[in-house]
Amino acid sequence: MGLLDGLKSVLGMRAEADATRDADPDDLFGMSTAYVTMEADLGYEPTGDAALCFSDVDSTDFADARDEVEAILDAGAAETGTEAEFTTDDHGYQWVVLHDPDFEDLVTSIHFAADTLIERRYGSRLLAALFAFEDERSDQRAYWVYSFRRGAYYPFAPDPDTANERSSSVEFKLDSNLDGELTIESDKEYWYPLWPDRPGDHPWE
Repeated sequence: MGLLDGLKSVLGMRAEADATRDADPDDLFGMSTAYVTMEADLGYEPTGDAALCFSDVDSTDFADARDEVEAILDAGAAETGTEAEFTTDDHGYQWVVLHDPDFEDLVTSIHFAADTLIERRYGSRLLAALFAFEDERSDQRAYWVYSFRRGAYYPFAPDPDTANERSSSVEFKLDSNLDGELTIESDKEYWYPLWPDRPGDHPWE
């Protein structure tokens, strides 16, 4: 489901070794203003979807931490209406997938989930947070990906019609327009593609 085998290397251990600064879950709140720029200046509207990707640990304590995340999101759903689902992809990575037309609620819920794992001492298992956008004029979907190991964002824009092809022009446009508003990864080697199984799908599908 969507991830190539090198994900753990690029967003995981190698990224940690090459990290420029510590990841801070409060960086996620940067999307609270960035989405306004995406919509107003660039024509990319939020799809109402976001996701948190992390690697699993075969332990009872980690299962309890995951259950705590689920309980927190379930409790918040009554107030925000944010729907959460937990999935495992074909490579064994865990996803918390959130759906809500209110983008602020998505950001808050992603932060709650990430912060809970960090408080339970599983911050090292966090890989990436994704926020989905789409330009309805061109059917071009774009994501802002936050790498926890690098403490920075990068854009990912898969071609809507071709498998495993990305739109570099879109990615560089997002980079140039959001640089300064988000902490963007300067080393493009770490702009890792998170391919969906089928063009037009989300990486976690």
